[in-house]
Amino acid sequence: MDTPLVRMIDACINRATEGLRVVEDFARFLLDDPHLTALSKDLRHELTAALAAIPAGDRLAARETQHDVGTAIAADSEYRRENSAQVCSASFQRIQQSLRSLEEYCKIIDGSLARRLEAFRYRTYTLERTFGIRTNSSERLQAAKLYVLVDGCESEAAFDKLVTSLVEAGVHAIQLRSKALGDRQLVGRARLLVQTCRGSQTLALINDRPDIAVLSGADGVHVGQDDLSVKDVRTVVGTQMLVGVSTHTIEQARAAVLDGASYLGVGPVFPSATKDFPALAGIEFVRQAAAEIRLPWFALGGIGPENLANVLDGGGNRVAVSAAITRASDPAAAAATLLSALEREHPTSLGSGA
Repeated sequence: MDTPLVRMIDACINRATEGLRVVEDFARFLLDDPHLTALSKDLRHELTAALAAIPAGDRLAARETQHDVGTAIAADSEYRRENSAQVCSASFQRIQQSLRSLEEYCKIIDGSLARRLEAFRYRTYTLERTFGIRTNSSERLQAAKLYVLVDGCESEAAFDKLVTSLVEAGVHAIQLRSKALGDRQLVGRARLLVQTCRGSQTLALINDRPDIAVLSGADGVHVGQDDLSVKDVRTVVGTQMLVGVSTHTIEQARAAVLDGASYLGVGPVFPSATKDFPALAGIEFVRQAAAEIRLPWFALGGIGPENLANVLDGGGNRVAVSAAITRASDPAAAAATLLSALEREHPTSLGSGA
C-alpha cells in the first residue's frame, strides 16, 4: 500500500480509538454507568478488530510523527474545556471525523471495510445521543424519588383536591393515567394537573398520549412496550419533553436507553391493585437494573409501605406508586410516609443511581 495513505490511515485509527477510550473513561469513572461503559468498550474492541485488516507492521513503518506538519498546528480552543462533558463531546466529534476519513480512504483499499466503518460511525451517533440524554435526564430528575400515578377521579373537583394535596405533600412527579375519560375530559384534567404543578417541584406527566401532553403543556409523557415508540413520541412532543418507557426485562431496559428514553419504569415488582400484568418481573429485575442502568428509573407495580424495604434492599431508590397513595384515607399523609422512607434510606444517591 502507498506509504502516505497508510500513514494517514494510521493517524485516523489512533485518533478514533483514543477518542473511544476517553468516552469510555467518561462513562466508567464520571457517570459510573455500567451499561454505557460496556457499549463504549464493545465499540472500541470491535473497531480495533475490524481495523486489524490494516497490517500493524505497515502502519508502524509508515508512521512519521517527528516530521508531521500537523503536529505544530493547533488552535488555542483545543487546550481548553469547561467541564468533563465538553471533553466527552469533543472526543465524540474526533471519533466521528476520524471514522469518516477512514471510511472514505479505505474505499481505495477494501470496500467491505469501508462499509463496516460507516456502520461504526452511525453507532457513535446513537451512543453520543445516549450519553447526552443520560446526563440531561439525571440533572432534571436528580431529586425525583416518588412518582404517583393517578386516574381522572369521579369529578374534576375530586381530581383537583387529590393532585393539590399530593403537590403540597411534596411528591416529585404525578402521572395522569385514565382509560375511562373521553378526550375532552382527559385534556381538561391534564391542563388542571399542569396548572397545579406549575411553580412547584412536582412534574406533570401524561400516560400514553403525547397529543394530550402537548396540548396541556405537560413536562412529559409515559409509554409502555405496546404503545408508540420513543421515536414516534419525540416526533409529536419535540426535544424538550421527558419521555418515559415501561420496561419488564433488562433487555427492554437496555433497548429503551438506546432508543432515547428520558427515564424508565422497572417492573412490575409486585401484583398491582390498579393494573393487571400477565407476569411479574419481580425484585430480580430491580437488582438487574440497579447493577447496570444509570439512566433514571422508577420501580413500579404494587409498591407500598409494606414492601418498600424490599425494593430498597434490591437497589431501587425511586418508586412509582398508585393505590398505596391514591386509595389511602389520607393520600397526602401516605405520600409523606413514603417520601420520608425514601429520603431516610437514600438521601444523596439519586444523581448517579436508579
